[in-house]
Amino acid sequence: MNEAESAPGLGEIVEDRLLDGRLILRQPRKGHRAGTDAILLAASLPELDGGALLDIGAGVGTVGLAAACLRPGLRATLIERDPELAALARRNAELNGLAGRIMVVSADITAPASELAAAGLEAASCDAVAMNPPFYPAGGTRASPTPNRRAAHVAEGDLAAWLRAARRMLKPGGLLAVIHRAEALPDLLAGLGTGFGAVTVRPVHGLADRPAIRVIVTAVLNSRKPAGLLPAFVINGPDGRLTPESDAVHRGRARLAAYQ
Repeated sequence: MNEAESAPGLGEIVEDRLLDGRLILRQPRKGHRAGTDAILLAASLPELDGGALLDIGAGVGTVGLAAACLRPGLRATLIERDPELAALARRNAELNGLAGRIMVVSADITAPASELAAAGLEAASCDAVAMNPPFYPAGGTRASPTPNRRAAHVAEGDLAAWLRAARRMLKPGGLLAVIHRAEALPDLLAGLGTGFGAVTVRPVHGLADRPAIRVIVTAVLNSRKPAGLLPAFVINGPDGRLTPESDAVHRGRARLAAYQ
């Protein structure tokens, strides 16, 4: 880890490494920090070859950068409304030698289509969209006093607005991948009822004998395929260590198929 620096609205910035050290990530020491959710979501995306990925609510860029690191032909756009986090995402792209395949846009994905187009985000331009949206509605949990953690965990709008934005940005047949709390599954399914098909759900368990803590949900725009339920993914074994499958995914040595 290199010497720490700071950003006015984010506090101390430190360097971490993910994917067995292959992904360099500058991020705030306090508040919301990239981890398992982002890596699982990135591992759930298809190859896409030279396709275009949009990472909505990108933060410091973890999902899009991890996906690009694992897929040499992938191009990704990272959209993040906090300008300081967007600046960190841009720097992280440079640190990882990915600046040529990554575009960072500082904007709100729920802004009018004309504003997004002016920022370089044209409708129906993406082969895949990934999102790790704020987990809680406003008033649904005790908000963190740390601004970037509060913004990452507590939504100012509703989940439906993010899903509408994803629908607008995807090409016909494009894939949406979302990781969320297991309790949010009904809202996700309701939001995907318009325009999407081939909905697939993979439960994610912290321990095999405990209820799921996350769901990875994918859907295909304009598809008529039926829904599917995939086998559960278990993060930790009884000893508290990562399971072999989980360890391989965290190291970037295995993918996590979450789509039909």
